[in-house]
Amino acid sequence: MAQSRVSTLEGKEIADDYVRTSLPKGRWADTWDIFKSCFGKLVIINVLTLIFFIPGIALVYIRGAYVSQMGFLYPFASNILGTYPVTPGMQGAAERIVLSADLLFYSLLIVAGFIASVGIAGGAYSVRKLINTHGQFTVKGYFHGVKACYFNTVLAVTLLMVFVFASICVSDWTAIQIAEGASAAGPVTAKVFMIIATVIVGIVAMWLLAVGVSYRVGFVHLFKNTFVLLFATIIQTIFMLGFSLIPVWFLIIGMSSQFFLILAYIIFLFIGFSFILLCWFAYAQWVFDMFITPAVKTEKEAKRAKMTPKQLEAEKENDEKALARELLAAGKSELIGRPIRPIEGATTISKVGEAYGRAQIAAASQTRQAIEGEVKEYYEQHKGDTRYVEYERLFAEREKALKTPEGRKGKKKRVSSDNLLK
Repeated sequence: MAQSRVSTLEGKEIADDYVRTSLPKGRWADTWDIFKSCFGKLVIINVLTLIFFIPGIALVYIRGAYVSQMGFLYPFASNILGTYPVTPGMQGAAERIVLSADLLFYSLLIVAGFIASVGIAGGAYSVRKLINTHGQFTVKGYFHGVKACYFNTVLAVTLLMVFVFASICVSDWTAIQIAEGASAAGPVTAKVFMIIATVIVGIVAMWLLAVGVSYRVGFVHLFKNTFVLLFATIIQTIFMLGFSLIPVWFLIIGMSSQFFLILAYIIFLFIGFSFILLCWFAYAQWVFDMFITPAVKTEKEAKRAKMTPKQLEAEKENDEKALARELLAAGKSELIGRPIRPIEGATTISKVGEAYGRAQIAAASQTRQAIEGEVKEYYEQHKGDTRYVEYERLFAEREKALKTPEGRKGKKKRVSSDNLLK
């Protein structure tokens, strides 16, 4: 069922600057080989991607510094001794400061997501290119990926960031209600609901990214195929997302352990984003190949796809010269030494029955003249082809080289197909 529904993706793969080649091994063995052999390229992709995350990282840091500063400036406890001056009650004030800061900085973080999407688009396209070509990467290709995939990437990132923003705001509002002594049942329920919704939207956003970077489709088909592929592989998707986000798990564990926090920063600095993209897109490509016929080419076809028109013309000329040499081995023949009109598409020959008149004879004569004209026209069009020119040139040179002076019996050496190439 899923295979028929994703048929709209057939033939729309985004591979503008590379040609996908067949797997030398299994999907996961090949992915492991790419991780080992292309580690340096993955580091470059990670660093390039991290550059576009700098505005978002700066906003999170400034938000933390702002909240800490406000904590020093505001009095957060009432004067319990009743001395002068009286300090007003500040229940919920700290939570409201956090909410106001989050409303400002996390709304700006959505905007910073537009910049981060540049890095994600380039990184995702480059990692997918590494997977499909088993190691090809260029910085120019990175930015080509930005041009080809930015719109679909920013759509997925913005959708996730809006839900993250809403989830944080609901969590802050819940903290305010609890601090002020209101009933916590409703706020906590809303908080749990928003966290679950954000996780679900995060999974959807990852599939939006996978489909959007891999295939050139419209907005409607992008969402339709995303949900089809998600529900067709829901268990595998959850498992692979959990595995792909190992760098994030280190960061979360690092909240309580200084060692893991430093390790998480090092991982994200050098390989974190690339590792997530490599694992996720290797899995996504595996799913695509299950439901969509892959546009895989041989190594020779992949090599020809990179050639310029001048190189292709030179290759064609070399092939025709090689063919002329092969034909030469069979001896000179009009059948192979000159262009002959193929039978396919020729003028239909008029049939003359047992009883015929002048009209039938005239029609047969016209048909014969038409065929002769087609043969001559075809000959004139193709007599300059490399294979025929090279054939005649080689045969003439061989014939000239094989002519010898008269021997004792006054005979010249006979030229034949047996001694022509010796």
